[in-house]
Order: sequence, then C-alpha cells, then structure tokens
Amino acid sequence: MTRDADCIFCKIITGEIPSLKLLETERILAFMDINPFHDGHCMVIPKAHSETIFACEEEDLAACIKAVRTVATALRDALEPDGINIIQSNGTAAGQSIAHFHMHIFPRKVGDEAMMNWDYKPAEMDHLKDVHARILAALW
Repeated sequence: MTRDADCIFCKIITGEIPSLKLLETERILAFMDINPFHDGHCMVIPKAHSETIFACEEEDLAACIKAVRTVATALRDALEPDGINIIQSNGTAAGQSIAHFHMHIFPRKVGDEAMMNWDYKPAEMDHLKDVHARILAALW
C-alpha cells in the first residue's frame, strides 16, 4: 500500500498523528475532522495514498462510499441533524486542501449559512448541448 511521507492523512493512517477514529477497515479510515464545520464533521479516506478520485483504485472508492454511508447513518442517528452533506473535492480550484482523496461528512442545520449553494440560472441550450456532446465523447 502506497503512502506519502509528507501527507498529513498518511501520517494519521500510520498513527504518527493521533486521530479520533470512527471506523477502520483494511482499505479505509474514518475519523473526526479537527476543524469541524459542525459537531459530527468527519472524514473518510482510503489508506492507500491517492491524491484525487482519478488516482484512486476502484476498490478503494467502493470501500470509501460504503464507509461514508455507514458513518453518515451513525451521524444521523446520534446527532439528528436537519441534513447531511457529503463533499469530495479534486484539486485546489475545487477547494481540496490536502492532496489525499477524502470525503467530508458533516451535519447541517437549517440556517447554518454554509456557503455551498449557487444561484440557479438557466443554461443557454446550444451551449449546454455542446458541453453534453463533449462529455459523451469522453465517456465513450
């Protein structure tokens, strides 16, 4: 299993940096975020170092999403939030601050002012169709 000696998450996995673990399997680690948005904010990471979703092994991605559901269910049952966000970012432009694939799970409260919404503006249909065609071409 690959590790990056300079990666804070790899150091958490090896125990070099302590964490409040929630769930651990052969492939993943779930733990509390030490900079939480709300009580219950936690993360799930693969134990193999992969910077983004594009570098992650499919088995690690599957293990991560399974763990996310398990932890999110426990968070919902324990804290009874109004909602739960599951966030995963790739690259600094998307807000990824640690170059190790990770998924945030955090409870939401009505009126908590988390700024993750955007204004709804109808797309120009010809442009939308062009983008659609480009993505389809990349898929197939």
